[in-house]
Amino acid sequence: MKITEDKVNSPVRQQVQPPEYRTSPTAENAEVKKIARRKLDFISTPSIKNALEGKYEENQISAKERHQIYSREDEKEDFTPDQLKLKWDAFVARLNDRPNLQSTLSDIPKIKGDYQLVLEIENTVQEDLINNIKPELVSWLRKELKNSKIQLNILITEKVKSRIIYTDAEKYDELLKQNPGLAILTKKFNLDFGH
Repeated sequence: MKITEDKVNSPVRQQVQPPEYRTSPTAENAEVKKIARRKLDFISTPSIKNALEGKYEENQISAKERHQIYSREDEKEDFTPDQLKLKWDAFVARLNDRPNLQSTLSDIPKIKGDYQLVLEIENTVQEDLINNIKPELVSWLRKELKNSKIQLNILITEKVKSRIIYTDAEKYDELLKQNPGLAILTKKFNLDFGH
């Protein structure tokens, strides 16, 4: 085979055929199936351009605006600890998808003077979890309990944990404190627990 100058100077071009799409390997003339995708109209994100221009969509209300809507200055109904527990538990039940937050909010806050709610927690991680939903929680409590004076304060307290008993001698000493008659059995059966 002799190569001519025309073939050497011209670039080699391969023609690639697009692959054929079939619904199954046995179907020769089958139509290509299209994947149906749902358009999620109800989910929208705010437009940065609109936000810079001061245009906001009506269905997007900030937590601060919700707080102002639910916080009416004239509402000041008294509520009992039982009513607070009922509404608190109802709010916590809505947090099924956030088990850490549910666990953190499992304790009911104490009611102090002037409708101050004090929630005792153990660490700053729990505090961060609560601070993320605090405006929503306070607004919800104000609306449900019909009291615009409700405030939620977080108090980090270190809980004293009892010492964990590991050795047999420590277990024996603890049982001996609970039942002194155990010493008689120990002597009678000549038992030794590391003493």
